Amino acid sequence: MGIFSRRQTASAGPTPGGGLGTLDRQGGAGDAGLDPALRALDGQWTIDRPHSRIGFSVRHAMVTTVRGAFTDYDSTLYFDGDRPSESRAELVIRIGSVDTGVEQRDAHLIGTDFFDARRYPEMTFRSTATVHEGGETFRMAGDLTIRDVTRPVELQLDYLGSVVDPFGFERVGFDGTTTIDRTEWGLVYNQRLAAGGTMVSEKVRLQFDISAIRATAGPS
Repeated sequence: MGIFSRRQTASAGPTPGGGLGTLDRQGGAGDAGLDPALRALDGQWTIDRPHSRIGFSVRHAMVTTVRGAFTDYDSTLYFDGDRPSESRAELVIRIGSVDTGVEQRDAHLIGTDFFDARRYPEMTFRSTATVHEGGETFRMAGDLTIRDVTRPVELQLDYLGSVVDPFGFERVGFDGTTTIDRTEWGLVYNQRLAAGGTMVSEKVRLQFDISAIRATAGPS
């Protein structure tokens, strides 16, 4: 699941306790028009880490953007070709694998000012509902847990295509993005700038470029 889409759509706000209460698990309006190629993706998939990226970007000092990624994670992705609303995704991300290209900055991120990876070594996403919006676009609600704080998020998903690669693996691509307020998960560290504003933006853009391979075992 690419945990995604750049197309903006109307959506209901999050409901207390996680998830988006208005997402219909029994099928979105676009299910009947699902492309046959998408229906054929029915089954369980695993993210191919060397060819995927789970990344983030955040404004720094109000004038530039810092980008990074998490390189170590486990994934369970299941796509239901007949009922896309039953599709689901789970990611378990090791915080210590964060990589922004600067060792000192990475050490700061996993320290107590930010993720506090010694106490909270993992970040998780577990889907709670999926809607096919039509064509190759999906919307997924889920629970994002950081520092033992769980809050609902909404992801937009774009299907990029599927192929059998030269090694015989059936491969599918998704991508997408969403934006969160990091302070809602207890990531409140910051420094004020003399001219106004803050050193690190509270808004963080999450980016998912996913290449997944069909699992040999059936869905759990």
